[in-house]
Amino acid sequence: MIQTVEKIVLPPPFPDHTQLPDKDGNFVKNFQEHPQTLILSDSITPVLEVIHPDGQYAIGQDSGIYWREADPPEKGAETPDWFYVPNVPPKLDGKIRRSYVLWREFKPPLIALELASGDGSEERDKTPLSQENLNRGKRPGKFWVYEQIIRIPYYGIFVIETNVLEMYKLDNTSGRYKQMSPNELGRYPIERLGVELGLWQGTYQNQTQAWLRWWDKEGNLLLTGREQAELERQRAENAERSLEAEAQSRREAIGRLLAMGLTAEQVAEALGLTVEFVRQAL
Repeated sequence: MIQTVEKIVLPPPFPDHTQLPDKDGNFVKNFQEHPQTLILSDSITPVLEVIHPDGQYAIGQDSGIYWREADPPEKGAETPDWFYVPNVPPKLDGKIRRSYVLWREFKPPLIALELASGDGSEERDKTPLSQENLNRGKRPGKFWVYEQIIRIPYYGIFVIETNVLEMYKLDNTSGRYKQMSPNELGRYPIERLGVELGLWQGTYQNQTQAWLRWWDKEGNLLLTGREQAELERQRAENAERSLEAEAQSRREAIGRLLAMGLTAEQVAEALGLTVEFVRQAL
């Protein structure tokens, strides 16, 4: 009797980060999302440069975090609207990141933020991963994945329609998220970053509304690059006006003293100026 040996077909190797862009076909669901993520990244950069002088950190914006192998691969990924991962290289093998594969990097993000276009129910979904749920075509919920698998210490849900921010912190004892309470200023401390996260009403890229913003421990708003440049311009203008006002005040004082009959040398000594300066002011 001839026995047949079944050939074992191994699955193809899991793709690397360059082959894993999220391809679920979803569009960005609102016009605030991209400007919002730009504000968060731009304004937190000076803080991260101090924390990571070696530049070893990564910020993801609507990028895939792959937390399990699946077919197709994107079924095993979640895509936070904004997340920050400390102590990882910003590029892999010299190439721009296109995904984040958790079991290859071994470091979860410190914080993930979701910008909810709906009522936030999708972002609060705690559906666990189970074969029964998969058979019913129900994928694991974001909340459950971030809490139970990726283990992200801070998770925020910003419901854009109602301008409500919910922040959750992973409790080390229970291993579950606990909803945070804001401080007296309505902000949420992110201790490991030394900053606070809250809502700011203002205009950015021609949109006036509530935005997620960072503050330092002293209560100072962390500025975007454009805001910082405008602040420096105003400071320079104020300094120039102050110098001009001071020079005008000196000229008036010189005129008064000279009118009283003092010599240029006496005026210079009285005002702490040079004789040349007094004569030039005449």
